[in-house]
Amino acid sequence: MAAIFDRTGGSARKTALSIAFLAATALCLPSPFAVAQTAPVASARADQSPSKARGPFVAAANPLAAEAGMQILRDGGSAVDAAVAIQSVLSLVEPQSSGLGGGAFMMVYDAQTSQITAYDGRETAPAAASPELFYEDGKPLAFIDAVLSGRSTGVPGVVAMLGMAHKDHGTLQWNRLFAEAERLASDGFAVSPRLAGFINAGRNQSISEWATRYFTKPDGTRYQAGDILKNPEYAHTLRRLAAEGPSVFYQGELPEQMIAATRADPRPGVLTMSDFASYRPLRRDPLCRPYRVYLVCVPAPPSSGVAMLQFLGMAEQTPDLAKGKDSPEAWVALGRLQRLMYADRDRYVGDADFVGVPISGLLDKDYVASRAALAPHVNGPVEAGRPTGSAPALSDATHEPTGTTHFVVVDAAGNAVSMTTTVESYFGSGRMAGGFFLNNQLTDFSFTPNEDGHPAPNAVAAGKRPRSSMIPTIILDREGNLVGAIGSPGGSSILAYVAKTLVGVVEWDMTMQDAIALPNLVVRGQMVGADTDQISPAIRDALKAAGMELRPNATETSGLHGAMWRDGRWDGGADPRREGVALTQ
Repeated sequence: MAAIFDRTGGSARKTALSIAFLAATALCLPSPFAVAQTAPVASARADQSPSKARGPFVAAANPLAAEAGMQILRDGGSAVDAAVAIQSVLSLVEPQSSGLGGGAFMMVYDAQTSQITAYDGRETAPAAASPELFYEDGKPLAFIDAVLSGRSTGVPGVVAMLGMAHKDHGTLQWNRLFAEAERLASDGFAVSPRLAGFINAGRNQSISEWATRYFTKPDGTRYQAGDILKNPEYAHTLRRLAAEGPSVFYQGELPEQMIAATRADPRPGVLTMSDFASYRPLRRDPLCRPYRVYLVCVPAPPSSGVAMLQFLGMAEQTPDLAKGKDSPEAWVALGRLQRLMYADRDRYVGDADFVGVPISGLLDKDYVASRAALAPHVNGPVEAGRPTGSAPALSDATHEPTGTTHFVVVDAAGNAVSMTTTVESYFGSGRMAGGFFLNNQLTDFSFTPNEDGHPAPNAVAAGKRPRSSMIPTIILDREGNLVGAIGSPGGSSILAYVAKTLVGVVEWDMTMQDAIALPNLVVRGQMVGADTDQISPAIRDALKAAGMELRPNATETSGLHGAMWRDGRWDGGADPRREGVALTQ
């Protein structure tokens, strides 16, 4: 059964939507409920035939975290159990990217029901927040000043979200899921080269007073790759979390410590204990739309998943994409479709509980076709379209810097998790409590709260969740069976990274690993970035002629992790740009 999200409280009521109905109506959306709630339905119980996709499979951005998740699967745990273990380790060994002080979106596929649930653990703005949260003396703060301020932290949502998902899908007891993270925090772990690079960056969050205390050895030098780093304060937090449950993050001593960190200079924040006590993760049904022989499912807003579905709808109507990975015409088409995708995303996507997001209009088959028809004529930045149900297009001043990770888990029963999790910028706000970094997620709101007297869709508001580019994705066949999962970090470039990889896998018939390793191309308005030195001169020249002169990618690099079920096994991949691994047993 598919759940219709109740926007007032995040509870769900059930309604049946057959897979045949979904495939037939996914792009025309005659039902108002088919806009943001379209989870497929198949048989009542999972098919136990060997051809059905099942694990164990784990792909994550750090080998220690991947192995912690795999051990939970070996012990009989579910995909969600493994996700809890993976996140608790990543918070320790990859703190520049995610942590318990941040937020996440998680897609969970239930093999018995073929139902997908999207869990929204996005941070929320405090009750005292206003659209001018990042204004000073009547002007917007410089972006880095906002990041480093106490104002940038929203109520962390990842722990509450994992607790909700574990209650729904957990197999092992909650208190068994943190043992490896606690051991690594107590005994120490070897600092990876990538973490060492961020520790020694010498700027911004890496030199905050909190980071300096944590990352400085007794001899006064900073930790380097291979050094053993211990975090007894984090081990204590994990012991409490294991014993007492997620509530320790939202009442009592720990949230008081987080609030104290945000109230410190410079520019103290306005979080309160009431903000923590009132935080609720949300269950939402995903947005699912056909793409070739598959059904692609992503989170609904405030995730930008609707933009990815729009891209795939346009891709199906762009013959040049089928010319292959060595074709200049295919890469030009990829860039042009990205420009169209981002133009609409940047104008219309925000927290749909606060602003009207024209999801139905953006995915309407005629609108998608009209945008795809523009692609051959796109030789520079484009204006947003006017889908049915949209308000006048407004300017957007949202920045999305580094600091995110993605992982995929499939358990022995065929249940799957695709989860993107973040502290927003690297080491979040640079402030710490309980042995972990606090997010700077509120800087994901637009710094331009109004345009011509109208509020921007992604403007700050009390209790609001900022727009996110995170799009953890689950892929089904047309019968509702699991066949794949993918996602990436990368700030606003996430959409381009996942789009490139899906084109590689589906249009160009590549393995997941090879598609992930393809050069990245990001075309968003005036910004054209790429793994330039990996792109052939012929493709570079074609892109330049089409108004996409390549420059080195200035946004966060990709950290793609994904898998497709092919010939009775997982074709998995981990991004060579980071330190991740893909594990099977």
